Amino acid sequence: MNFEDNLKKLEQLVAKMESGDMKLDDMIKAFEEGRKLVDTCQKDLESIRQRIEKVTKSGAVEEMKA
Repeated sequence: MNFEDNLKKLEQLVAKMESGDMKLDDMIKAFEEGRKLVDTCQKDLESIRQRIEKVTKSGAVEEMKA
């Protein structure tokens, strides 16, 4: 999944948790899934930030080596 998909899924999880209609066990599982999504989104944003910083004077973006 890409950043936008992960963010949308995270927003859906939060809305579902905030609704108060979940059992505790389901809420814990949703929280764990949400935590993983947050970590993934943060890594994606860091990668994007690094790519932006690598923009050369000519306007080209240098690929980051993993």
